[in-house]
Amino acid sequence: MTAFNEFGLDDKISAAVESLGFETATPIQDISIPVLLEGKDVIGRARTGSGKTAAFGLPMLEKVKGGGPNVRALVLAPTRELAIQVGEAVKSFSKNLKIRTTTIYGGAPYGPQLKALRKGVTVVVGTPGRVIDHMKKGTLDLSSLDMLVLDEADEMLRMGFIEAIEEVLEALPADRQIALFSATMPKAIERIAKKFLVDPVILPVEDDGVEHIDQCYLRVPQKKKLAALTRVLMGTARGTTMVFARTRLGCAEVATELGKRGITADAIHGDLNQAARERVIARLKNKDVRVLVATDVAARGIDIRHITHVINLDLPGDTESYVHRIGRTGRAGAKGAAITFVTPGERRRLNTMQKTLKIRMTEVFPPKNQQLLQLQRDDIWGDLQRFMEPNKHIKQWLEKLTEAEDSSVEDVALAALAMLSDQRAIPVEEVEVKPEKKRKSSLPSEDHRNLVNEVEIFLAIGRRAGVQVGDIVGAITNDAGVPGSKIGRISMFDHKTFVGVPRDVADHLLSEHSVLVIRGKSANVAIARGGGKPNSGGRGSKPFKGNRGGRGDSGRPNPRRKSKHGHKRYGGKNRGRK
Repeated sequence: MTAFNEFGLDDKISAAVESLGFETATPIQDISIPVLLEGKDVIGRARTGSGKTAAFGLPMLEKVKGGGPNVRALVLAPTRELAIQVGEAVKSFSKNLKIRTTTIYGGAPYGPQLKALRKGVTVVVGTPGRVIDHMKKGTLDLSSLDMLVLDEADEMLRMGFIEAIEEVLEALPADRQIALFSATMPKAIERIAKKFLVDPVILPVEDDGVEHIDQCYLRVPQKKKLAALTRVLMGTARGTTMVFARTRLGCAEVATELGKRGITADAIHGDLNQAARERVIARLKNKDVRVLVATDVAARGIDIRHITHVINLDLPGDTESYVHRIGRTGRAGAKGAAITFVTPGERRRLNTMQKTLKIRMTEVFPPKNQQLLQLQRDDIWGDLQRFMEPNKHIKQWLEKLTEAEDSSVEDVALAALAMLSDQRAIPVEEVEVKPEKKRKSSLPSEDHRNLVNEVEIFLAIGRRAGVQVGDIVGAITNDAGVPGSKIGRISMFDHKTFVGVPRDVADHLLSEHSVLVIRGKSANVAIARGGGKPNSGGRGSKPFKGNRGGRGDSGRPNPRRKSKHGHKRYGGKNRGRK
């Protein structure tokens, strides 16, 4: 790794970096700083927390260190929190330079921002919406801009700022430098880069940004997620955990329920005003809260280095969201862990996500009662060890207590442990260990496959009706009340579909749900040839004569078979004479 004093930066900038405790560059800094110092446009694909701010901030300050009355550098960030953090970092890097930096963002009054801009600033850090507002008011002039930075460009795209970004880029002078940083590279961002950047250097750093994070998944039904989350948090070593929920309401409810269960938690979501958001972030930074429950939008821009775990209470909708979520942990090269809760119906989506990201998640399970007890006791012992250093004042206090109360040191130790156990709700008695139940394999056995394909039912509907396999499964499980585990092989054709099921399920469908409504269309249910009539004696029996036609040599229904009387038949009904 390169030391910061080897990049050829101004001595005042190097001194500021050294005073902050930075010695050697991270990978993204090591490759970005020399290229940006040469004045070239760059595209950097780097994860959150990899040191991007210094990667673009130091070359940017080197470029504008002379200051002046006009805005010479602009950094666009997707959220208020990220804009504030970048602004603070730039100010710390430039503390020895005679330049001004200001941060502008929505949700804050215009007065202080207008005052700062009128005084004259060299560097502006802002969110796209507020930057556009100031441009339209004539209070932000970009005609003298030397450098523009787009930080977390993909997040700005996801938040609907693509038009604002293009408007800013259109307003730039021809002779300017652009640095674009993004964890992922969607098509829209590629289009902007191609249109506005000049011969950009592609920085090959950290392709997907998740290799350094230990990634796991936990199978759990929707209604048991909160119980599983509580156990996972209780079994997690002391540290800060960020939990992602899908909705604002779910976010607040989860935080409230965790609090009731003795876990200090807070929530951050779109309904909070800026002041409330800043209070939550302050509590998180001060380690006054152990768990932060957040929605995707609310969490953008949060950069807390002591977050050790990320838990996806709900599976993210796409890989980009997943990367940004788990990027909250493992900051600046630290080790991180991410656990994703997956319902039985989401396994296919999880597999697709793993293939796309080229990762392999391991399956984990909530800790058992005995494991939780041991972890909690280890936690107490760790805390006690931190206070075991000799302390004469505590020793004198202990001696006075034992003399005055006629108690032994052992009595005091027992009382102290009992008090800690009570405060942390840790049971004193040993937890009974129940025999471990054998967990079913996630892969179906050969016997199971034979069972679910025991009988083949025929549905008079197929692809031409706009039906997909998921619609068939949904109709059988939701309308007919058949568990998904009892649905076997599905073969779909243009006008018909065959589904393997156990014999008792076929019997149930024919007697109770002989017609299923699929995508608004009615489909008759019948037993296919070879399945045998339910309760009739197996595959050797004659085909069940339900609402279907005969079969051709292919073993599939023949919609145009002639009866022996010369009638055309379809579905067992006469369609007229020749």
